[in-house]
Amino acid sequence: MTTNFEIARQTSGDLAQQQNRVLRNTYMLLGLSMVPTAIGALVGIQLGFSFFAGSPLISFLLFLGISWAFIWGIEKNCNSATGVGLLLAFTFFMGLMLSRILQFALGFSNGGSMIALAGGGTAAIFFTLSSVAAVSKRDFSGMGKFLFAGLIVVLLASVANIFFQIPALSLAIAAVVVVLFSFYLLYDISRIVQGGETSYVSATLAVYLDLYNIFVSLLQLIMALTGERD
Repeated sequence: MTTNFEIARQTSGDLAQQQNRVLRNTYMLLGLSMVPTAIGALVGIQLGFSFFAGSPLISFLLFLGISWAFIWGIEKNCNSATGVGLLLAFTFFMGLMLSRILQFALGFSNGGSMIALAGGGTAAIFFTLSSVAAVSKRDFSGMGKFLFAGLIVVLLASVANIFFQIPALSLAIAAVVVVLFSFYLLYDISRIVQGGETSYVSATLAVYLDLYNIFVSLLQLIMALTGERD
């Protein structure tokens, strides 16, 4: 006869397998999502793509609208192949958006090395914090409300700086974004490890956005501190 202890052990084992499967699939899809991101960035660089060539405020609001439409569609279809397709289309779009700052960075004599440094820094943050979340087994879900409040503050500051165009404020925002999304990365990976996220599509979307924002902000800081003109 199966005892309650055996049933509980089997349930715990099934839950652990599900968590490992979600984490593994998340990392696989995350790696795949970098392909359309790179393609989008290369296309944008070749075409001289600039989404913010017109009114900065209108362009920013349009960017948010398109992004949120993609995110809504991905979350609504997170348990189907449609969700995967939308996610890859979204990462291509984000690659196009990334091309603008890459074009700017490549205008420096050390542009390539700065991009590589930002990429290496982002990778280091990812591997460090994903290891902390996986090894420590701590539940970081309590940070959710604090992080969301921080995100709202950053968005408001970013909108304000569209009008004021203060370089020091831009750098301060970039530094805060690196810290904020590093904590978001820890939070999102912890949710997967703890079983709070069961869809690897949703999990990939969250981790991708964390890494994207960290990379862009790191690159902004590196350009400001080490950029060299010919």
